[in-house]
Amino acid sequence: MRILAPENTASKLCNQMKKKIYATTSIAYVNDAPHLGYALELIQADAWVRFFRQQGKEVYFLTGVDEHGVKIVRTAEAQGKTPEQLVDENSEKFRDLKNLLNLSWDDFIRTSDKKRHWSGAQKIWQQLAAAGDIYKKKYRGLYCVGHEAFITEKDLVDGKCQDHQKEPEVIEEENWFFKLSKYSKEIEKRIKNDELKIIPESRKNEILSLLKEGLEDVSFSRPSKDLAWGVPVPDDETQTMYVWCDALVNYISAIGYGQPENYKLPITNYQFNELWPADIHFIGKDILRFHAAIWSAMLLSAGLELPKSIFVHGFITSNGQKMSKSIGNVVSPVELVEKYGVDAVRYYLLREIPSYGDGDFSYKKFEERYNGELANGLGNFSARVLTLASRDTNISTYGRSPEGRQIRANDTNKEILDKISETKKLVEQKIDEFKFNEAISAIWELISFGDNYVNQTKPWENPESKKSEIADLVIILENVAELISPFLPETSEKILKNIKSGKIIKGENLFPRLN
Repeated sequence: MRILAPENTASKLCNQMKKKIYATTSIAYVNDAPHLGYALELIQADAWVRFFRQQGKEVYFLTGVDEHGVKIVRTAEAQGKTPEQLVDENSEKFRDLKNLLNLSWDDFIRTSDKKRHWSGAQKIWQQLAAAGDIYKKKYRGLYCVGHEAFITEKDLVDGKCQDHQKEPEVIEEENWFFKLSKYSKEIEKRIKNDELKIIPESRKNEILSLLKEGLEDVSFSRPSKDLAWGVPVPDDETQTMYVWCDALVNYISAIGYGQPENYKLPITNYQFNELWPADIHFIGKDILRFHAAIWSAMLLSAGLELPKSIFVHGFITSNGQKMSKSIGNVVSPVELVEKYGVDAVRYYLLREIPSYGDGDFSYKKFEERYNGELANGLGNFSARVLTLASRDTNISTYGRSPEGRQIRANDTNKEILDKISETKKLVEQKIDEFKFNEAISAIWELISFGDNYVNQTKPWENPESKKSEIADLVIILENVAELISPFLPETSEKILKNIKSGKIIKGENLFPRLN
């Protein structure tokens, strides 16, 4: 049986949330196939969601794809395709990540979906206009196609965008603008008092520094003669909605914003007001300004609540550079999973990449983690325990009642129970802090504790007289399996099946060593 921590140690974040938790990732841009950097965000969000579902919470988990903008049009032209053909092909590659990475998202939104998304995007535009926050003017500026945004001289390094390593284009046109500057002080106040919580603190300080300088109004449309691929501006067929204005709305359009009153989501029957505001947006650090500033201002203008929190992860770098499709140094998650297995990829991304910062990918580091911590760590400990326990076919010998098949905690060494309880509390704390790498580290300390217990008690020398020690080890392994479930769900399921299948069985080698 799982050794549960006392009730008052349950996750503070979990207790503070509304009954139904709403979590989102950012939506991926589909001008190319998925890369490892986006897989990191999906896996982080999935681990967080699985943790709270394990706590008995109802969670609605949204992801999706951003399908409009100049990059899509140009990529499609280069490939001899229409924009619609390109996004249809690439969106399926992102949708396929659910099975590839063993993700548990509930919904997948596409911004080209006229029925589900366009009505929400156009509705919020009308709300911004009704608030007096939309106006038209001529503008000349530097446009970064990589960001799909106007940038300034201070954003350049040697005349190039520092993220995309390309010179921006000089664009002069008449567009609709959004009064972003109007909301600088209000957003600053909300972030300072953690009404909108930005995690980690360093990212909070970064956006507060930007807000202190004051936000500038932002172009919110492009002439449709130059960019027809996108959501049309309501009541102005000459303009196409700015891609970020359109894309950010996905978080509310996916749950019914813009739909008829009393609209309920398919399958769940949730309504908009049951889910919004979002409890958490998972995003990368390069789009913090869009989410904390532009999205917040749009919501304030439209009279909607702000999301409760935004978790900002870093980049996966390759040779010190951001892993980016535009730079051309990407690693395919498909190739990694095919070579090493899904849980090995999930483990590496959650363990090796610091939750609050950047982390460098290399095959050498990957294989070191795999052999050292998965094969020699978890895999070896599981094999040792299950081999010992499977030798006796009498399940009750291991403290299991035939009717309930539950290990009796009161028969177990207090030091072991204390260690398990301590680990659970630490994992909860680290999940609250979004420190996935440290949560996993705490679980691996429990595995090391179990390995040391095997070495100290040496139950293989006389299994008949060491039944209680073997039962202790089964309890440790069962709790390890429960703890790793949000992070390595497939491996967790295999271990628990070996323990709870009617009799304890040795099972397969979880992580064969790499040569």
